[in-house]
Amino acid sequence: MPIQGLLPTLVCLTIWTLWSLLIPALSHPHHSLCRLTQKIALCSDSEISSVPRDLPDNIEELHLTHNHIQMLQDDSLSRYISLRTLSCAKNRLETVGSKLFHNSPHLESLNLAANQLHVGYQETSRALLTLSRLKVLDLSENQLTNDIASVLLQNMTSLEYLNLSRNLLLRLDESSFSDLHQLRELDLQRNMLFEIVDAFDHLHKLQRLNLAFNHLACLMDFDMTQLVVLNASHNNIEWFIANQDLQETFQLETLDLTNNNLLFFPFLPIQSRLRNLHLSQNRVSFYEHLADTAVYPNWTNSVQFFNLRGNVTNVTAQLWDESLHGDISSLDLLDLSGNQVGYFPQGFISKMPSLVRLRMQTNCLEVLNLTLEKLPGTLYELDVSNNRLTELHADQGSLSELGKLSYLNLSQNDLQSLPPRLFSSLTSISSVDISFNRIGICPLEEWGGNRDGGNQSDCVVWRNIISLRQLHLSGCNLGRLPSSAFTGTPLTHLELSNNPELNIGPRSIVGLSRTLHHLGLGNTGLIDFDFSPFHHLKSLNISRNSLTQLPASLQRLELRLLDLRDNKLNTVPSDQANTLALKLQTVFLNGNTFNCCQLDWYRTFERAKTVNIIDLSDISCQDLTKNTHKVVFLDPLMCGGSEEESVYWYILLFIVPVLCLVGISVIFLLTFRPRLLPKAIKNKCRRPTSY
Repeated sequence: MPIQGLLPTLVCLTIWTLWSLLIPALSHPHHSLCRLTQKIALCSDSEISSVPRDLPDNIEELHLTHNHIQMLQDDSLSRYISLRTLSCAKNRLETVGSKLFHNSPHLESLNLAANQLHVGYQETSRALLTLSRLKVLDLSENQLTNDIASVLLQNMTSLEYLNLSRNLLLRLDESSFSDLHQLRELDLQRNMLFEIVDAFDHLHKLQRLNLAFNHLACLMDFDMTQLVVLNASHNNIEWFIANQDLQETFQLETLDLTNNNLLFFPFLPIQSRLRNLHLSQNRVSFYEHLADTAVYPNWTNSVQFFNLRGNVTNVTAQLWDESLHGDISSLDLLDLSGNQVGYFPQGFISKMPSLVRLRMQTNCLEVLNLTLEKLPGTLYELDVSNNRLTELHADQGSLSELGKLSYLNLSQNDLQSLPPRLFSSLTSISSVDISFNRIGICPLEEWGGNRDGGNQSDCVVWRNIISLRQLHLSGCNLGRLPSSAFTGTPLTHLELSNNPELNIGPRSIVGLSRTLHHLGLGNTGLIDFDFSPFHHLKSLNISRNSLTQLPASLQRLELRLLDLRDNKLNTVPSDQANTLALKLQTVFLNGNTFNCCQLDWYRTFERAKTVNIIDLSDISCQDLTKNTHKVVFLDPLMCGGSEEESVYWYILLFIVPVLCLVGISVIFLLTFRPRLLPKAIKNKCRRPTSY
């Protein structure tokens, strides 16, 4: 066909193609990158650089988090007059147009976190001035300094929640929040605050204040009576002293002074409703013994604190008078863990008649006398682990008053004797941990009768404690377990690990076969054990023993967790691996000397999909030359691969000689009968040609 005849056809085809592309585009509306849910527009993570203009006019929430918006123009929100919530966090926002919110009279919540508002804060402040109904404002992580924050917060009289965390605030004074009369919650954590002077005097409605992770050295003359929650953890606070002249009841319920440098128990308000007092990880101690002038004649009994400007009432504290703790009568929780407390001042515990949780782990207690301390009957949890306890005294009367005590932790002390009927006298006890003390288990014949709970013994009776469910006896230097050691005690969790000389007799724990869910026998010298009676066992720890093979009885259990670390396992037989793979959910296997050529168990667990090998990346094996390899990186061909791979090896071995024979035959024909091959080709392809 001539070229001139092709031109009309090509033109028609081009027009038809363009028409077919344009018609669908014109007939269907443009699809927005946002997802609409009722009156909420979700435009987060959409890689947009401006506010979408194709959204419904009546949206009330607009979420633009994690995009590339650098500036909000004056007319960006002009169509959305019903907007109540706007989130523009994690963008590149530097400036907010001064007229941006002129058509947003209903806006109540504004999130501008993780941006760069320090760049154009002057114009942004003029925009914020127009928000007369704003209640929630998040300006966290914007590199705001003291002066910038003060400018941005001018005349924000309706604000109830303000987040200024992760900025560059150094010092706060009376001008910082002077207009925030309605503020109820203020978050100032993770700044660089080292001084606060009268900054909260105007915040009469403030209830929650977060000052965590700053550089405050003290909180003196604390008088925020309306505050309910104060978090001042992770600072450098050495003193906390409430205004002792105020007779008004403080509303404070939670005070968190964790991770500071407190030397003294805080001087709390004279009247308060404090329920939770967190003082862990400080240097708190009691100094009542220093008031004895006969022993310490050169000690002074008081100290005065002067305001740096010298024109404010001085604060005087009687350091060695431990009656100045303030009102702690409403405390539910007292956490003094990680301090230097060596004793409780006389009458200190009795000041807390409603105490539920007392946490004293990692201190310097040497003696605990439950009779003298008179712990309240409301106590549910008592943790005195990791102290220096050598003695614990209690009579039957004091124990009977602890009718609600359910959790008792005495682990990691130096106890070598206890009242043998101590735990059977606690009617609600459900969890006991006396690990790493030299306390044995009393045999039936020695303590069969009732004894006075005050007598001391190097063993404890664990029979017939009907409330006890969890018992930790790890590292107690246990030898042979007495027969029927736990009869009548329906334990679900028994930890006996780290007792290398442990000898479990055939009748020692058989009484737990119907109740036990977790059994810990790690580092107990275990060689073999019949687990078959324990039908309800779900978790088993037999790590750090010398097992060369798994006990056959494990196959009969419905285990969910199995810890086999640090044994001498060479492999796991296929029948055991197949059975365990159907039941196990979590398994630990590191620290064994597996054979790299006997890893069928690993492939079984891997195929099961439901088995989570927690330490898989650390599991290693040895090849025939004693070289160590990580199982996850092992080349399956190192030992001939799997059964399927071995078939391919046989096929390969068969093909090679066949190909060799064929090659030899061809060479023979070409060498000794050179005319035979052309004749054969000629006979097969005998056809007339044009040549």
